[in-house]
Amino acid sequence: MSTTVAIVAILFAVSALRIAEAAECHGAPSPDAQPNMNPIQTAPPVFVRSVENGKLYTVGDADDKVPVVHVWGTPYQMGYAHGQLMSSEAQGLINGVWTYMEEQVEAAINGSVTIFPEWFLLDVANLGLDAALDLEILATEAFTGTYFLDEIKGLADATGLDYKKIQRIHMIGELTKGSCSMFGANASATPTGGLLQLRALDWDVDGPFRNYPQITVYHPDEGNGHAFVNLGWTGWIGSISGMSSVQMAISEIGVSYPDDTFGKESRFGTPFTYLLRDILQFDVTLFDAMNRLSTARRTCDLILGVGDGKIGEFRGVEYSAAVADFITPTTLRPVADWHPPIQDIVYWGMDWLCPGYSSVLARQLNAYHGNITVENTIQNILAIVQTGDLHIAIYDLSENLLYVSNAQSDGETGAKYAYDRAYIKLDMATIFAESPPPTQ
Repeated sequence: MSTTVAIVAILFAVSALRIAEAAECHGAPSPDAQPNMNPIQTAPPVFVRSVENGKLYTVGDADDKVPVVHVWGTPYQMGYAHGQLMSSEAQGLINGVWTYMEEQVEAAINGSVTIFPEWFLLDVANLGLDAALDLEILATEAFTGTYFLDEIKGLADATGLDYKKIQRIHMIGELTKGSCSMFGANASATPTGGLLQLRALDWDVDGPFRNYPQITVYHPDEGNGHAFVNLGWTGWIGSISGMSSVQMAISEIGVSYPDDTFGKESRFGTPFTYLLRDILQFDVTLFDAMNRLSTARRTCDLILGVGDGKIGEFRGVEYSAAVADFITPTTLRPVADWHPPIQDIVYWGMDWLCPGYSSVLARQLNAYHGNITVENTIQNILAIVQTGDLHIAIYDLSENLLYVSNAQSDGETGAKYAYDRAYIKLDMATIFAESPPPTQ
């Protein structure tokens, strides 16, 4: 039997196992989960050094310290400054993710993990990992702005990393799905009536990502959008979490358990991490973002969230190649007793169909309804629901504040998961007002 035939047989067996399982997630938080009583860290960022078109700061205490990288200029210049300031860390992340993907693909082919779609594993079996990822690049190339490629080129030139490897790494979002959570709460749900938005990322805390957290602040040239923050990792230019200088923010959940309203997925379209970044960089209003999502060539199954602090409104989005359905508190879906409507709140726990987590998230949101604050979200919502193991962003969009927590990195002490660790508070008005370095 050839290697390809053997792999096909394994994939059919894995598919049959998935079909046999109930079409909803089975996890749930521990009933013994405890509140997170760590104090919020409020010290301002500390300057480290600068290069042409870039500045490096750090924020947070020793065990929760995160680099804050400011970059200015053209896409190439911003990528180059990023690479100059964080060369060794970018090399560690990109090379580490490549090794991680090789290991995960091997495990998926052996049937021990199920994070990749079968068609991708068949491409790997027939062509190898490099070529399989290059096919993904080709499938999305016509829908990818050249400014992303220019930035990758700058990053590659500054770090010595292979341009194609960086580009291939950025396809991972199209191929794997984290089990994440979100909510948008406003009006009667919060004590001031302002908009509070959650983005909790649950992904692989044993992979390389936890060792390279980074807050990247983009200050693009005039005519190329506005300033925004990308919350992710060193060397990563796509967006899965972030906030812009026009008081907008994004949330995202990978959908592994859709219902039939999602329709079919597609390989051909804009990578969602690039689409979300376009929202942060270019869109000024919630309705701009809704139009972008409606008219985009979409790919995989997701739940997205977009908030606009200027008007205090949030929309959830059922997102797939077939649909972009915008969801409000009065049109909350899926309709189920474990996912009850809550006044002035849109929310999902871990997936589209995930009773164990969504029901606990609903319980905690109801318990604090009218008093959903940053503090209550940290102490008694996220820590009890146990969501956001890799990183968390809480956007106080009405007050223009960002609260961030990351999983434990190698060498750090304390809790393993972001939802049990200390949060860092960032005044975004001050962050976005940072002046560029002197011309060198």
